[in-house]
Amino acid sequence: MSTAEHVSWSLVVPVKPLARAKSRMSPHAGPHRESLALAVATDTVAAALRCDRVRTVIVVTDDPLPAADLAALGARVVPDVPDAGLNPALVYGAGRSREFAADMGVGALSADLPALRPLELARVLDAAAASPEAFVPDAAGTGTTLYTARPGVPFAPAFGPDSRAAHRARGARELLLPGTDSVRRDVDTLDDLRTALALGTGPRTAAVATRLPALA
Repeated sequence: MSTAEHVSWSLVVPVKPLARAKSRMSPHAGPHRESLALAVATDTVAAALRCDRVRTVIVVTDDPLPAADLAALGARVVPDVPDAGLNPALVYGAGRSREFAADMGVGALSADLPALRPLELARVLDAAAASPEAFVPDAAGTGTTLYTARPGVPFAPAFGPDSRAAHRARGARELLLPGTDSVRRDVDTLDDLRTALALGTGPRTAAVATRLPALA
C-alpha cells in the first residue's frame, strides 16, 4: 500500500435537488431555504477542492442550479443515473471517479459541511489512507460525514439511519482525530447552523445566514 502522504483522493459529494434540501430548516429559513442549501453545498465543495490531498470532486446531482455553480468551482458534475437513493448515487459517482483515475482513493463527503477546513480534511484523509475503509462520524454521534475506500478497495458506503453503527459493523475504521471538528460539523438544524457559524463557515453560508430572522 502506498504511504498515506502519497495517496490522492477523489471525493463524491451528493447534492439533493434544492426543492427537497434542508427541509428541517424550513421553519427558520423560510424563503431562503434553497439559497441556504446551495450556499452550504458550495462552501463544502469549495473547501474540499482547496484540500491538497483531493485531486477531484465528483458532484452527483440532478438539479441544474447547483450543477452549474459547483462545476464553475472546478467540480466534475454527473447526474444521478441510478436514481435509487443515496448509496447507489455515491457508488455511481465513485465508479465514474475511478474511470478518471483508478489509482485514487475514493471518499463520500457530506454536502452539509459549510465550516469545512481543507487542512483538517487533509489530516483525516491521511489517516484514512492507512485502512482499507474508514469513516468520520458526525458531531451528533450517530451519522457519518465522510466514508473512504483506499485505492483498489471496493467502495461500499452505508449512509442512512444510524450510519455510524452501520459503517462500524461493516469493518470500516472510525476516525476521531482531535482538531478536526469541521469535518464532523454537518448542518441539518438551526442549532447546527449556529454552531457552524461560531466555528466559522465559508462566505456563502455566512451571507445567507445574515438574512435569516432566527439568527438576527
